[in-house]
Amino acid sequence: QVQLVESGGGLVQAGGSLRVSCASSGLTFISYAMAWFRQTPGKEREFVAGISWTGGNQYYADSVKGRFTISRDNAKMTQYLQMNSLKPEDTAVYYCAARWERVDPSPQNYDYWGQGTQVTVSS
Repeated sequence: QVQLVESGGGLVQAGGSLRVSCASSGLTFISYAMAWFRQTPGKEREFVAGISWTGGNQYYADSVKGRFTISRDNAKMTQYLQMNSLKPEDTAVYYCAARWERVDPSPQNYDYWGQGTQVTVSS
């Protein structure tokens, strides 16, 4: 049974930093591209960042480029999202996702999802 479990969300002031993690189990981690999406009430889930199975290629939404960094540790089957210079508009539930082989910005193309972790940025 595949499980993706996020952790590390919370409340932070604008300008602060937070790191969220996603621990995976039950899948061949190195065969999957990993990504982070986020969602706020009434809005569609949006792509935040993605990373290739080797970790050698990272992709970012324009809104987070230069502030967020995605990484992965294949030995630990865990991916991370380091979020710096946080803004109130970054407030959302952040979801971890896995897709066979390649990163894709469309959430419907992902195979597995975590349950989400809330990130709240106060102004």
